[in-house]
Amino acid sequence: MDHPSSTREIPTHDGIPCHVAIIMDGNGRWARQRRLPRIAGHKRGVEAVRATVKACADRGVQYLTLFAFSSENWRRPPEEVSLLMQLFRGALTHEVAKLHRNGIRLRVVGDLTRFDARIRALIEEGERLTAGNQQLTLTIAADYGGRWDILQALSRLVREQPEIVVAGISEEALAPYLSMSYAPEPDLFIRTGGEQRLSNFLLWQSAYSELYFTELLWPDFDATALEHAIESYRQRERRFGRTSEQVGQSERVQAQVALAAAVPQKTG
Repeated sequence: MDHPSSTREIPTHDGIPCHVAIIMDGNGRWARQRRLPRIAGHKRGVEAVRATVKACADRGVQYLTLFAFSSENWRRPPEEVSLLMQLFRGALTHEVAKLHRNGIRLRVVGDLTRFDARIRALIEEGERLTAGNQQLTLTIAADYGGRWDILQALSRLVREQPEIVVAGISEEALAPYLSMSYAPEPDLFIRTGGEQRLSNFLLWQSAYSELYFTELLWPDFDATALEHAIESYRQRERRFGRTSEQVGQSERVQAQVALAAAVPQKTG
């Protein structure tokens, strides 16, 4: 399925974001504030994931993408990386069946070659089991980086279509090779933990995403916090390069078309 590019055309949108992307930041600080080991914060963060997946499904969000482990997170202390891998393995083992029962599709994007064979097998099994589900697509970005994504897409494109180097590379040609070509661009981009940066997450895809930063640490994020983010989103004027006047005119035309479609037509 092709999805519109926000830099090439104006995507349709309404009060509920179709695609929510989240940087889940603050697990370590949450644990430190409670004088607990950092892994305790990551474990509590898994509970926040469960709550957020349910809240998104309940509100009609169609795609939820979570930044679980970045390309740069390998720089963390080896013992923390090892514990994170154990947590990831455990989540894949115990959570996928629950996702499937609730009609949620699982996708995992990133450079998966650095994960051990068991994790890769669990990812493959989870994606295969849930492939037909349509309630919500949950994407976990693991060993993912926005620059890596663009570079791997470019490499694959040139490898499969070498003639394009001479002809010229277009956005339309590159887009299908991006790791999330199956999803629309994020409407709402949330970062918890108080930091206000993208941290190499979905750089291409977030060109026109609405950004929402909250001081709330990820383990404390819940359905109420998601509702606050969506309410902020509803207040935004999404112009996609247009003026406010053009937006208003477009919305009036859309309202007239919707009204005309809703009124029963008289037959002769």
